[in-house]
Amino acid sequence: MEGINWTALVIFVVIFGLITWLGFVAANWRRGDLSLINEWGLGGRRFGTVITWFLLGGDLYTAYTFIAVPALAFGAGAVAFFAVPYTIIVYPIVFLVFPRLWSVAHKHGYVTAADFVKGRFDNRWLALAMTITGIVATMPYIALQLVGLQVVIGAMGVGGAGLLGDLPLVIAFVILAAFTYTSGLRAPAAIAIVKDILIYIAVFAAIIAVPVAMGGYGKVFSAVPPQKLILAMPPPGSWGAYGAYATLALGSALALFLYPHSMTGVLAASSRNSIRRNAALLPGYSLMLGLLALLGFMAIAIGADKLPEFAAGFKQFGNNFAVPAVYLHFFPAWFVGIAFAAIGIGALVPAAIMSIAAANLFTRNIYKEFISPNCTTSEESQMAKWVSLVVKAGALVFVVLIPLQYAIWLQLLGGIWMIQTLPAVILGLFTRWFNSWALLVGWAAGTLLGTWMFFSVNPPAPTYPLNIAGFGMPGYAAFYTLVLNLALAAVLTLVCNAIGSRARNDETRPADYYV
Repeated sequence: MEGINWTALVIFVVIFGLITWLGFVAANWRRGDLSLINEWGLGGRRFGTVITWFLLGGDLYTAYTFIAVPALAFGAGAVAFFAVPYTIIVYPIVFLVFPRLWSVAHKHGYVTAADFVKGRFDNRWLALAMTITGIVATMPYIALQLVGLQVVIGAMGVGGAGLLGDLPLVIAFVILAAFTYTSGLRAPAAIAIVKDILIYIAVFAAIIAVPVAMGGYGKVFSAVPPQKLILAMPPPGSWGAYGAYATLALGSALALFLYPHSMTGVLAASSRNSIRRNAALLPGYSLMLGLLALLGFMAIAIGADKLPEFAAGFKQFGNNFAVPAVYLHFFPAWFVGIAFAAIGIGALVPAAIMSIAAANLFTRNIYKEFISPNCTTSEESQMAKWVSLVVKAGALVFVVLIPLQYAIWLQLLGGIWMIQTLPAVILGLFTRWFNSWALLVGWAAGTLLGTWMFFSVNPPAPTYPLNIAGFGMPGYAAFYTLVLNLALAAVLTLVCNAIGSRARNDETRPADYYV
């Protein structure tokens, strides 16, 4: 950690330069009229199976994933592998649900999930709730991508106090803002291809070379404390860590594709069949995620946090320094530059998609719906471009001025908040039975209770120690609050139907979900 690793830094900068160029020239890729939000924000809905696979992979498997999953394995052990089953659970859901969303969105020109909710339930306030939830949950996610970038930049010895220390992040922000503004979704779609190739190279190199250098995987696992290799047995009268693990995996799976950036990747596909094919192909990323978690065990095996040369890195970045430590310890500087560039690009791609998704939401469901209903298509697109800049600037300010712990808390809260949109968005694709005001009440109750559950434990955490009739049921707050949300929505719908509440217009038709 002493001094700048010039070889790694030069390679990192060269690859970043290539990515910057690619981001700008992507504006001419599958050329469209970027003064239309459909073209700027969804790439004209022309991405086929392969591009969608890279786009969704670049969207969901981010720089922070690359850093945080091994860091969790390094610090907490086997619980980090919950990310593998939850991503596997989500793909059958994608296969069954999201072709319907693509079809109805394509038929009616919907750009966001809130557009669909407005059209389906004819309630602008319910759509506004979906919009605010998506924007608020996305902002800390963008900030954490910049944190992942900050870790690898610091690992190369670039940093310092004050403005000088933040300058690399500011430069990365300017690059990101510029090519997103210019090229829209085409930029991260093109860059995602390079990013994923580099990440697969970096991960497979580590899982092969590191165990060979250490004498095999047996040596790696034997160095991991036994308590980090298994989940603790639940005490009598409780389902303990098992329940927390299971509800965390299931709740995370239900929330993942509700995020605006996931929706944007889905709606940018060229056909519903592209989405089905991707539901079958995306488990390839789950394999990579499992291999990625092993890097945390490798860091334990080499005692990365005890090596004197890494003391400053762990002091500054905590367990997040585990992955950089593995690469710095085992690989030559030139390959470290490639691996760190993969992580850095893994920050730019999802951050770009997330900012575009948030901009689409604000423009379509706040600006056009409540502020300027008669705006032209070019005004709509221009507003989305400006908002994408504001969103990225907000994320940058958050990282620079706010303690990292707050960004992590808000990102964890984001999953609890996003799952509350499931009844209106996912169930709304299959049934119009729910009353829109009942859905709004369910959303509000789930959001408020989930937030209270998160902060009621010390330290704040997404798992809540629920106790029913003396039986301990620690589990994911998002899962428990979703149950409450659904129950309230169902009961209040029955009440509204009983008192003859006015039925609202549904602009969709059954055939729209299959075209």
